[in-house]
Amino acid sequence: MRAELLNTTIEQNQPLLKRIATKFTQDPYEIEELVQETFIRSLSSLERFVNHPKLVAWLFVIMRNVYINNYRKITKYRTIESELTHTSHFEQLSSNSSESKFVMTDIQNAIKNLPQDNYIAFTMFMEGYKYQEIADHLQIAEGTVKTRIHMARKILKKNLKVYRK
Repeated sequence: MRAELLNTTIEQNQPLLKRIATKFTQDPYEIEELVQETFIRSLSSLERFVNHPKLVAWLFVIMRNVYINNYRKITKYRTIESELTHTSHFEQLSSNSSESKFVMTDIQNAIKNLPQDNYIAFTMFMEGYKYQEIADHLQIAEGTVKTRIHMARKILKKNLKVYRK
């Protein structure tokens, strides 16, 4: 019965959420992704909001947060990419595609070789998650997350010092 009620709620609200998603993006693929991610994030608490007058408002807030988080991820990747391409040393390396592949491989290997705790916190941070979101996911204090990310940066800086000016 519970699953049936949740499915009905999702089916009834999906068209409305698609219309709301068009306020964030016009890309049909992104609209679908936004609606799906909204429902995925809402599932743990959706049961409390079934037939609640504020259901749509609650789903809108979730959708807005999903969109903002995705935007932050994209912005962070663009910033990193921009920083890499604007350093003269990287420009010299990028003229030789084989050499730049080695550089990227070294960076990826350095990240993969981080201690597990630092790796998880650092990769989540690079994906655009906020400190508090990482802390909640890992069930640790926010200060511990900041320390792990700081240590990961320090380790990467040391292990990749050959690429610094």
